[in-house]
Amino acid sequence: MTLKRLGLFLLTLVAIFFAGSSLLSSWQEPQFQSRLELYQTNIVLQASQWQSPDGQDENFQALKEAIVGDKPLETATKQYQQARKSAEINLEKAKNQLEKLNSKPVTAPITPTPQPEVPPATNASRSIEQKQLQQTINQLQKSIAEIDLHLGILQAQQGKTDTALKTWNQLQQRSQIKPELRETAAVLSGMWSSPPRLLPNAQQLIQDNLEGWFRSTALVQLYKLQQRQEAIANLKAAEQQAAEQAFMKLAIIGTIPALGAFVGVGLLIFLITQRIFKGKQEALLAQNANVGWSVPWDGETVLQVFVLGFFFMGQVLIPVLVALLPIPRPVADLRIQAFYVFFTYILVALGALLVLYFSIKRFFPLSPDWFRFRLQGKWFLWGFGGYCAALPIVVVVSLINQELWQGQGGSNPLLQLALESQDSIALSIFFLTAAIAAPLFEEFLFRGFLLPSLTRYMSVWWAIIASSLLFAIAHLSLSEVLPLFALGVVLGVVYTRSRNLLAPMLLHSLWNSGTLLSLFIIGSSTR
Repeated sequence: MTLKRLGLFLLTLVAIFFAGSSLLSSWQEPQFQSRLELYQTNIVLQASQWQSPDGQDENFQALKEAIVGDKPLETATKQYQQARKSAEINLEKAKNQLEKLNSKPVTAPITPTPQPEVPPATNASRSIEQKQLQQTINQLQKSIAEIDLHLGILQAQQGKTDTALKTWNQLQQRSQIKPELRETAAVLSGMWSSPPRLLPNAQQLIQDNLEGWFRSTALVQLYKLQQRQEAIANLKAAEQQAAEQAFMKLAIIGTIPALGAFVGVGLLIFLITQRIFKGKQEALLAQNANVGWSVPWDGETVLQVFVLGFFFMGQVLIPVLVALLPIPRPVADLRIQAFYVFFTYILVALGALLVLYFSIKRFFPLSPDWFRFRLQGKWFLWGFGGYCAALPIVVVVSLINQELWQGQGGSNPLLQLALESQDSIALSIFFLTAAIAAPLFEEFLFRGFLLPSLTRYMSVWWAIIASSLLFAIAHLSLSEVLPLFALGVVLGVVYTRSRNLLAPMLLHSLWNSGTLLSLFIIGSSTR
């Protein structure tokens, strides 16, 4: 074994260890989907307040029930109870981890003798891990407190006043949460008590610590107790305007993907029927199904590209170089965060593509079917059709995935930033990263290079499956492996059949664009 191969072998082991460790650590992290569901629930509650000008319009009521459901309060209560249960489970795990860490004896070198490659725990490394766990615990405690504030209002609005008072009273007894949350719980408890109690600064606390439907509901209760009829009328008018906007946004979020999924189901039925009646050779999906690529390089070149280009560049070299930049950390400004994500991603992509270029340069010129970009042909239909077909497939897989992971497994941190950002410049940069840069780079690497390279050793279908699995694992979140694997399979089918990288790039861009648009709409509706 040459020195180069030995180094590549060791780096491959390190990459496998790193990916495995990252996936295992993500198992303890909450899914972004759980928080997203609460945001959607808040929009539904806000939209449920929209009233028809006629008041008795049956068509309006039918449409409203189709969008927000017939029992929005009961549905929202269940969602918040599930979110609270998931947060409590994660909190208990984090506390147990911190307790185990605190109970372990600290080992440190006593004499200046040579140390092993993996040193035992020291005070410095333990301190960092303790701080991270304590930060997680604090965030979960705050999240549970915020859930209880909202849950109590839902219970009170359903006539379960005693249950609501109990929820808020228990919240007030938790000394580890911020005082303003306990004070807000006291305000709510006082307003729904019998007889009611109005505490000082009630309106300010409600406005600062509640949002959307919960804020307006609490303010209406406060104004009623204060007998401020004009304030109630103004609030009701503003509430109707906000409810109408929430209804329209909810319709957009639900209708466009639903139409795409409907088209996708029809397309899948057509393809399956065609396969049954026309056979393997004449069916549309049979096009290029068994036609591999002429691969001039071996598996060592593939490993070199992904271990050196994708792993080493993305997880070691680029992060170290970026860390040397004179940027204060943590970054508070959202625009700087967005640019930081974009800049880092571009560096990683350029680094990986440079490694790819120098790894296969000696095999130039390549055959015409490699890295093919053609503006002519049906690539647009393949990309758009693949997007529609992916919608129902990934939705079904995601539902199974939710049951499997029960709100755990981690998520892409970019999604949380996109959800909470209402800065147009930051959102534009996020869009540039996720909807343009990511599809170009990832499809070029995974579909353009990896998938065809694997056809040297396996059939086209197995190459699609293997490349899709690596594509899913590369995102380093357990909860995303199954949905991204399903998406990767559709991307692989689209590319192998169209033999044009523009098709999977379009599909990938539509998918990420739809996700970002939904997050922006949901986030804007809770302000």
